[in-house]
Amino acid sequence: MRLRNKPWAKPLIEANPEFIATDPKKYRGVWQDRFNKKAPLYIEIGMGKGQFIIEMAQKYPARNFIGIELQTSVAAVVLKKQLELKLKNLQLVCANGSGVSEYFETGEVTGIYLNFSDPWPKKRQAKRRLTYPSFLKQYQTILREEGRLEFKTDNRGLFEYSVKSMNNFGMTFDNVLLDLHQSEETEDNIMTEYEEKFSKRGQVIYKLEAHFKGNESQTL
Repeated sequence: MRLRNKPWAKPLIEANPEFIATDPKKYRGVWQDRFNKKAPLYIEIGMGKGQFIIEMAQKYPARNFIGIELQTSVAAVVLKKQLELKLKNLQLVCANGSGVSEYFETGEVTGIYLNFSDPWPKKRQAKRRLTYPSFLKQYQTILREEGRLEFKTDNRGLFEYSVKSMNNFGMTFDNVLLDLHQSEETEDNIMTEYEEKFSKRGQVIYKLEAHFKGNESQTL
């Protein structure tokens, strides 16, 4: 998600280090210190304007959440919302989500959310897809034994690629939905900004939940 440059974005982020981190490597292994209390940690890579991660934090106060976003202007929009809400179980990160294994210690994370990631449709761009094997290896490292990966997209090509990539990596699928909004799960589903927009147009939303081999079966 890209927004026009906002002159106020960077100063706002710099003025509120207690709510948003710009050097996540320094918190590797000690993220719980940034929260009001210790709790299972869930991260969203590419949080957009924050609708999903904010609603998740509100719905599950017994969990801690971190929203990661590369674009400074986008991250600042979420920060403004958090400054109003001051959710004690939500932290933000303005950094490249491609380096999560450098930001989180082995087994530090309980769940990972990938929502409407850039599909990078050209074959030569495959390595940039967040479900490419090199990314899956990072997720496997930072996730706890019971950890789960949840992925949603409106892009059929990316979804099919992701299923194949995860299967080849040896992951186990807990749930695969070819039309999320026509399933029973839609009742408890929390939508992102993109999901809300696309679903109103009648576009199909795909979803899957998976874990790495050896992890016990349970849901996020």
